[in-house]
Amino acid sequence: MKIHIGFITACFLILSCHEGKKQNEVLTQVDLIDYVNPLMGTDSDFSLSNGNTYPAIATPWGMNFWTPMTSKMGDGWTYKYHDKKIRGIKQTHQPSPWINDYAAFSLMAITGDLKFKEDERESYFSHKAETVRPDYYSVYLADYDIVAEVAPTERAAQFQFTFPETDKAYIMLDAFFKGSMVKIIPEERKIIGYCRNNSGGVPDNFHNYFVAEFDKDFELNHTWGNDWTLVENSTNNEGEHVGAIIGFKTKRGEQIHVKVASSFISPEQAQLNLNREIGSKTFDEVKAEATKAWEKELGRIEAFSSNKEQLKTFYSCLYRVLLFPRKFYEFNANNDVVHYSPYNGKVLPGYMFTDNGFWDTFRAVFPFFNMMYPELNGQIMEGLANTYKESGWLPEWASPGHRDCMIGSNSAPIIADAHLTGVDGFDKELLFEAIIKNATVADGRPVNSVGRAGIDYYNELGYVPYDVGIHENAARTLEYAYADFTIAQMAKSLGKNDVAKKYYEKSLNYKNLFDPSNNLMRGKNKDGSFQSPFNPLKWGDAFTEGNSLHYTWSVFHDVQGLIDLMGGDEKFVAALDGVFNMPPDFDASYYGFTIHEIREMQIVNMGNYAHGNQPIQHMVYLYNYAKQPWKTQAKVRGIMNKLYTPTPDGYCGDEDNGQTSAWYVFSALGFYPVAPATNQYVMGSPLFDKVKLHLQNGNTFTISAKGNKKNSHFIQNASLNGKAFNQTWVTTQTIQDGGSLNLEMGIQPNMSWGISKEAVPYSLSHTK
Repeated sequence: MKIHIGFITACFLILSCHEGKKQNEVLTQVDLIDYVNPLMGTDSDFSLSNGNTYPAIATPWGMNFWTPMTSKMGDGWTYKYHDKKIRGIKQTHQPSPWINDYAAFSLMAITGDLKFKEDERESYFSHKAETVRPDYYSVYLADYDIVAEVAPTERAAQFQFTFPETDKAYIMLDAFFKGSMVKIIPEERKIIGYCRNNSGGVPDNFHNYFVAEFDKDFELNHTWGNDWTLVENSTNNEGEHVGAIIGFKTKRGEQIHVKVASSFISPEQAQLNLNREIGSKTFDEVKAEATKAWEKELGRIEAFSSNKEQLKTFYSCLYRVLLFPRKFYEFNANNDVVHYSPYNGKVLPGYMFTDNGFWDTFRAVFPFFNMMYPELNGQIMEGLANTYKESGWLPEWASPGHRDCMIGSNSAPIIADAHLTGVDGFDKELLFEAIIKNATVADGRPVNSVGRAGIDYYNELGYVPYDVGIHENAARTLEYAYADFTIAQMAKSLGKNDVAKKYYEKSLNYKNLFDPSNNLMRGKNKDGSFQSPFNPLKWGDAFTEGNSLHYTWSVFHDVQGLIDLMGGDEKFVAALDGVFNMPPDFDASYYGFTIHEIREMQIVNMGNYAHGNQPIQHMVYLYNYAKQPWKTQAKVRGIMNKLYTPTPDGYCGDEDNGQTSAWYVFSALGFYPVAPATNQYVMGSPLFDKVKLHLQNGNTFTISAKGNKKNSHFIQNASLNGKAFNQTWVTTQTIQDGGSLNLEMGIQPNMSWGISKEAVPYSLSHTK
């Protein structure tokens, strides 16, 4: 059991039980899960994202999530905070409203006249009668006087429906569109079937097989078929969109339980998943196990603060980091790890993970896994190796198979960073082969986002041209160059020195797009001329969901090289400042309308800084490279305080599979992985008085910030393991070794701390 500390001398501490034994401390129970608000970010729609999240009722990285539906079947914005009605509680695998869902089906309970069509069965609800936690969801269905509850496992869940007294109580299973089947087995109190709905990225034999077991005999059973056609007293239906209805007579307060599981492998595996993960467990026992799973993972980071709202924001963000990529594997009858391949449709041994866009998550999510979850990330890397073996390519956006979304070659940084930070348990030579294929082979790519679009141009010219019909070409060039650097780093570590030399040179291709006339990155034509006309405020076109002001900083591996191109530290800092100090002007002509990412930049009064999207999120840490770390400290703290809150409008743009959350989690700790595969974190300004990282190797690393008040953003001095610390970076190995980083904070910047040449973080140009 964990024991935590309450308010003590105005300091709210979250401590583990061994610390609770200190003298003069008053002990109260505080569960970390109580700080998590799964509704953070749910006040969103197509036009403006405050997160574009839904409440995921799940276990960490679970194969299946559950969420209430306020929107119609197939709507990517499945739960919108300001909606007033619920249509059901569905099993979901959706990573993003833009990618949408797959393998979804829902349960709904009603009373009175039978209504099963989704527009008719929906019920009014209120957030005042709704409980939303990672481990548990409860809602009062006001139109039917029913309380619906659900508690999750990795591949299953248990529902608890509390009914009024009625002769007309119904529970219905909607197997959704795009192909489904239901079979009611009254003598076994069971519904089995499958759903096939998807948004792409699946083989022809894709199915999600489900089983639902009830603890009360059925009074009646109906199904519906295509076009919502009711078939009374039937037990089977199969078609484009079918569902099952069972009926009961209930007494007031009577509870009916439904144990539900699914499998991508077979109906038998679905039953096995149900038996193994729930079996004879009660609803409360399932909920308790889900609570325990979350407490274990959230408790790996203990934050000490007097600011309860910041603790809520931190643990809500940490919850989001621990959801994706999801486990897409199961355990067979012999307890072997197996998976249905979303790439070739076969059932194969080994791990598989999915629902992730590496364009987002290479930046901070995977570095966080390498720091806190190296064993898990080894399994994810094995899953990438399996993807390569099963499809011939590495994924870039998987849901569940290859999806044509976003750009880049960001599987390379993820793999290289895992290897370089010491993650084991995967075939490194095979994955190195895979990232070399990405960088050299143009033909046979399953979708445009896989491999490298424009690779022949890039390898011949050193950039992807603007005028050859490859959109977002400048962004591709910059991301390929960084990927080449990570390939070089991994090649060097593996003793492949000739390969390393080649890719270090290719990583300097970013220079080909630098326009010295304006100190910005700019699209370049095939003949070597810059694109014209050029508007640095134009979103899209040569860039991806941003403009030149955002992408110019995408030289993660060689910030010093960029500083040199711009003419030195002062001009570099002036350019950084300029992004914040200018008005939020923009050119949306490429899209034909103001996309939500633009609007999110415009409304927060931070100039052209667009934290709501990923390309610029590392930018504020770059002041460290130009020897003005106090500006990083002020900007980072300001962003955390202004743009994140533990509320339905708590994000400043798409949360994106944990990336925007991971930025906050790292920044709250006091550092950030600007350039994965360099084995460094770059210093910022820690948010909390103290944080303890309980590492997987058994070590603990503690970050303490003395004098860390509301406006004390600035590091005055620091020590690492008792020795003076005067640099703006810390190695990944330093964290893994355990120890303590002690910072003294103040209201005024210390302009002599962290400004020496040695204090500056890694840049490739420094190694030449």
